[in-house]
Amino acid sequence: MPDIDKVKVIAVLNQILESELAGVVRYTHYSFLVFGFGRIPIVSWLRQQADESLLHAHQAGEWITTLGEYPSLGIGPLLDSHTTDIASILHESLTAEEVALGLYRDLLDLTKDRSVALEEYARQMIAVEEMHAGEVDKMLRKPGTVATSGERGGSH
Repeated sequence: MPDIDKVKVIAVLNQILESELAGVVRYTHYSFLVFGFGRIPIVSWLRQQADESLLHAHQAGEWITTLGEYPSLGIGPLLDSHTTDIASILHESLTAEEVALGLYRDLLDLTKDRSVALEEYARQMIAVEEMHAGEVDKMLRKPGTVATSGERGGSH
């Protein structure tokens, strides 16, 4: 892959790895903090998100080693409002999804028209992260509300 800026691509892949590893910890932690009647499906969803973050970390780490570099042992920031309120947890999740989406878009910018495999990987991950953000946005809406948070003029 001689056409890519390997230093920049590895830097972004390491940020992705760290962000996804933080997601594993964050979603697992959140799953412990859910109480009430809706606990079981919410805990299940949060643990599925943790599993998916681990898969994404594996993929980023594999790309780093494919490019001949050493994966980071760091972990990204862990957002935590120290509340058990589901809405706060979901807002933090949405913020984390937006960070991940930005990183995958950075990777796409660095690889577009330079590496078909890395470009395709970045595109696939952008699609996954956009769907996650959409699902979290839907979970944050009041029942009966169709408009997204942005269309209502509110912020996340």
